[in-house]
Amino acid sequence: MKGFVLKLQRARDEDIIATLLTPKNVRKYYRFYGARHSILQMGYLIDFEEERDKAQFLPRLRRVTHIGFPWLYDRDKLMLWHQFIAIFDYHFRDVEQIDSYYFNKLLEAANKWKKQSPRRLIVETFIDILKYEGRLNPPTHCVICNNKLDNSVALIRGFLPTHPECSKCAPINKRFYNELLQSGSTVFLDDISVEVLSQVVLQGF
Repeated sequence: MKGFVLKLQRARDEDIIATLLTPKNVRKYYRFYGARHSILQMGYLIDFEEERDKAQFLPRLRRVTHIGFPWLYDRDKLMLWHQFIAIFDYHFRDVEQIDSYYFNKLLEAANKWKKQSPRRLIVETFIDILKYEGRLNPPTHCVICNNKLDNSVALIRGFLPTHPECSKCAPINKRFYNELLQSGSTVFLDDISVEVLSQVVLQGF
């Protein structure tokens, strides 16, 4: 079984509780002496076996193998990946069974992380997930004051549209944002706009 490590929590002594996102679920696992092994790190993709025991309150991780990516030794890319992965743990905090879509989207992003701009991948992946979940709000009205938006829009957590003066957030061109919603691509956005959007994504869903 394969899964992305969304979160690691210290248990007793050197044991660890790991939250993993697999193609079928988001589940916590117990790993004896996990703190000793660098194979369990935030954001890593691992292959593992699940061991269940009626006496244990959590299934256990066994035969863990790290599946590496070429960008893991690039500190900036790795730190950004950690920040991106972290938003999924909170998003799925009350969920266990999930569609394989989420695992596949993360795997797709991880495979592109080396050759493409991570910040653009963050924005494009987030847009795709919001579309999948039916949560994309067109930038027609401000969610704070409910008045019509003009030529610029400021986005808050979950890409909710606002007036820049209402949210005190950095604006982007509304026409460009509409193009992003329709195409799912950041290719026409400048780096400053992508930076703004990626910071909003990292606030969470």
